[in-house]
Amino acid sequence: MLLSEQSYKKIDREVAKYPPDHKESAVMAALAIAQDEKGWLPPEVMQDVADYLGMPAIAVQEVATFYNMYNVKPVGKYKISVCTNLPCALSGGEHAGHYLQEKLGVGYRGTTEDGQFTLIEGECMGACADAPVMLVNNKRMCSLMSDSKIDALVEELKK
Repeated sequence: MLLSEQSYKKIDREVAKYPPDHKESAVMAALAIAQDEKGWLPPEVMQDVADYLGMPAIAVQEVATFYNMYNVKPVGKYKISVCTNLPCALSGGEHAGHYLQEKLGVGYRGTTEDGQFTLIEGECMGACADAPVMLVNNKRMCSLMSDSKIDALVEELKK
């Protein structure tokens, strides 16, 4: 058991939403819970989730590597996803991504030397009208991100 008792209780609540013979249906929630605790999903944690849900480890790995909300490699304290799909790209997303790369001194999939920030390209976040859009740690949506709003966000997160 690699996770805390509290995390397993959270996973149990997710499992309870499905029929008893379909525990694996809670895999996405279980991975999110594990990642919230560990910061990323190393192979042994994915194996633990697989064992807990009674499913093959490869099936858990397939889910974790398919969706970019899961971190299968260590990331910074703050993972900033910049939507680079066409609507966002045409509405300032490409500029916002370049601006953030220059500001942080890293490219996409890079982590700052101090371990504070990881920058990734994100898929559509469903907020095209609010482009450019960014997501912080898969939980906080940031809309209409101008250079000054990016500056303010980075400064806020550094505190």
